[in-house]
Amino acid sequence: MKKPDLDKIMTNGRAMFLAYDQGLEHGPTKDFNDDNVDPNYIIEIAKKGKYNAIIFQKGIAEKYGKEIKDSKVPLIIKLNGKTNLREGEPRSEQICSVKEAVSLGAVAVGYTIYIGSDYEEDMMKEFAGIEEEAHMLGMPVITWVYPRGKGTQDKSDSELMAYAARVALEVGADIAKIKYDGSKKDLKWAVKSAGKTKVVIAGGTKANEGKFLKEIKDIISAGGAGIAVGRNVWQSEDPFELSKKIRKIILGK
Repeated sequence: MKKPDLDKIMTNGRAMFLAYDQGLEHGPTKDFNDDNVDPNYIIEIAKKGKYNAIIFQKGIAEKYGKEIKDSKVPLIIKLNGKTNLREGEPRSEQICSVKEAVSLGAVAVGYTIYIGSDYEEDMMKEFAGIEEEAHMLGMPVITWVYPRGKGTQDKSDSELMAYAARVALEVGADIAKIKYDGSKKDLKWAVKSAGKTKVVIAGGTKANEGKFLKEIKDIISAGGAGIAVGRNVWQSEDPFELSKKIRKIILGK
């Protein structure tokens, strides 16, 4: 077992990831326009914005492999996914192996676990195999931990956020990608609950720029390692200028 090399996707323990897995999760009609529907546009933002890494599903990683390699932005491949068309309890199964991710140039991999879902056990079991294989190669593993499903009913947002962070630690993830409930106090507890697992906050739906930047400041102040942002950047009128502002807050340069 090799120690995961987080320096490949972080700067002094801080993370600024550009996420672009929304095409599978949400479809192309709501989130995309003529510019950002093109993966090349996202790669350009990641390169010029000096992001620590870019997050793709395997299809884009394969079809745009040359462009990603030329950008020199480290690649994280999301190993599982689902559409929003299926009804019922959330379940996201593996569609890319660690071996395939490595062959496509990934330096880290990610996987979503929906805690509280009827299928939670299946996803945790699948993740266990991924985590073991990736760590044998010294690859960092990021876990998207999202509380969803019947098991989350009657639970507060603060409780679920901390639980998500703790789950990431307990299953062996190097980085937990969780959703922020908007309370810096709650996030401090979630970060503490994650122990030595780094906490990165999901960017979420498009928000007012001022509010978004303030949230990033709060995240860093609360001990978070950074963000994995998608729509708030590539739906922005000027994603390059916004990326500079984000970088200044998270990385200080």
